[in-house]
Amino acid sequence: MTSPPPDAPTPTDLPPLQALRCFEAVARLGSVTRAAEALHVTHSAVSQQVKQLEELLGLSLFERAGRGLRLSENGRLYAMQVRAALRGIGEATRALRVRPRAGELVVAVVPSFGLHWLLPRLPHFLAVHPEHRVRLQASLEVQDLRQGAAHVAIRMGQGPWEGLAQQHLFDDELLAVASPRLNGGALPRTPAEVLACTPIRSAEPWAPWCQAAGLPEPPPARGGLWINDSNLSLEAARLGQGVALERRSVADALLRRGELVALTDIRVPYAYPYWLVWPEGSASTQREDFARWLEAEVAAYRRA
Repeated sequence: MTSPPPDAPTPTDLPPLQALRCFEAVARLGSVTRAAEALHVTHSAVSQQVKQLEELLGLSLFERAGRGLRLSENGRLYAMQVRAALRGIGEATRALRVRPRAGELVVAVVPSFGLHWLLPRLPHFLAVHPEHRVRLQASLEVQDLRQGAAHVAIRMGQGPWEGLAQQHLFDDELLAVASPRLNGGALPRTPAEVLACTPIRSAEPWAPWCQAAGLPEPPPARGGLWINDSNLSLEAARLGQGVALERRSVADALLRRGELVALTDIRVPYAYPYWLVWPEGSASTQREDFARWLEAEVAAYRRA
């Protein structure tokens, strides 16, 4: 029989997980009642679990203060360590859940690009390759593909990325867009008129667009709408709440449907191209099929 690692805890060192969860909830919320509500169990169940934990440890974790509870010094130190341990278990569980399953292709993608550009085109890939199953993993965080959480990623940036092969997709551009119903349909037609409209401030700076238009950038408004997400910025523009400066790739579908209109012919190069990346040396039929399909889709997008 294989011996356990020398640092492995013995069974007597490990209290029941439910007792630890109840204790951590009471310690964090300061109340058995609130802990019971958070855990969706009864008040008596939480009290019993905490009592059993105290009996197992042979010390008091809480001090009774009137009708309330206060952590003892031992309880305070134990709560910090238990909370960190439970957080680690949760993170390990989440990491395991998102690992690719057999037969599926996991694609990590920026939410805005995934929603507005990739998702409308994916049915074509699945129709051409019905044998493949695709799982989109949308996040603003940069996934470390070498850890195996995703097979490929569509990234914005200059590259290169260490340990990753990359395929250039396309360079993007910024343009000013608005709802055709903005100002009752009386849309601005010149760059100066665009700047005079209500801007939807976002992460995209207006300075390059103003420079291309030959106009000074207006000073930041004290009021107005400020948004840090392209999806919300596009939706605000679609609802007629102002003029947005956005990437062509994410505004494209809305422009084609007529829900947004480009206000001028001014296009400003976007600083961060799109790339398909994957771990160097990895081989996958699914990844190769997806890369070829994506290359064809990008070519069609560029032609259009």
